[in-house]
Amino acid sequence: MPKLIIPDYALFGNPVNHSKSPQIHKLFSKQIDILYNYESINIPMNNFSDIIFSFFKSNGKGANITAPFKEKAYLLADRLTNSAKISKSVNTFKKINNKYILGDNTDGIGLLSDLLRLHFIEKHFSILILGAGGAVRGILFSLLSFGCSVSILNRTLLHAEKLVFEFNQFGKIDILTKNSTTNKKFDLIINATSRNINYETDFFCVSLVSSKTFFYDMNYQIGYTPFINWCIKIGAKYFSDGIGMLVFQAAHSCFLWHNILPSVNPVIKTLKKKDNF
Repeated sequence: MPKLIIPDYALFGNPVNHSKSPQIHKLFSKQIDILYNYESINIPMNNFSDIIFSFFKSNGKGANITAPFKEKAYLLADRLTNSAKISKSVNTFKKINNKYILGDNTDGIGLLSDLLRLHFIEKHFSILILGAGGAVRGILFSLLSFGCSVSILNRTLLHAEKLVFEFNQFGKIDILTKNSTTNKKFDLIINATSRNINYETDFFCVSLVSSKTFFYDMNYQIGYTPFINWCIKIGAKYFSDGIGMLVFQAAHSCFLWHNILPSVNPVIKTLKKKDNF
């Protein structure tokens, strides 16, 4: 019988079947010349903590956490990095000295790094974020501390108000509603809503954008996402999906685990070539 290889690093979420993380970390492992076994593990909604503790008690050295468990992961960590404390959300675990579990959040630096790679962001930019869920919680501090102003448009006003209350100490952040009257033209629109949401022709008012506005979808898939298709429909010139963010946040996870920051451009190029992103 073939020898069973137990992963020492893994992605935990529900669902994770679509994830490119195992492929990304396989490429990173070769690049930095450190062998680590990384797998994606789909876990039941009601058994997250037991599975995580079991993983680290056995062979586990590090883990990535994806939806819908990032806020639960924040509560499990023994210690937290500054980005995790501020976002109250964890997407990366590392076992330290076989004694405790460190929780980090690399989503914000992952997004900001990709926006810089694409030349989609500058320090003075005004940004409109669509959504107010856990994905937004992980990116706000990086955008505000970079020097951008942020407006949040969300269908449930209460969720947006909560984020503004928590993050207004870090920069200029406010709420935009569908009924808001403003002459502002946003420099960057970030879609942080679910990949499954159905976009409407009036999802946000097109008067809020100009011919120079950049559009970024944190989701990714083979072919254009529904949001990017909508952007093309309204005449957007500059748009990108979130595959670069995924690779960058994985690179910073790799850095936390192995103290080496891998190069992302070859990995992004490989993924796009293989899957036609």
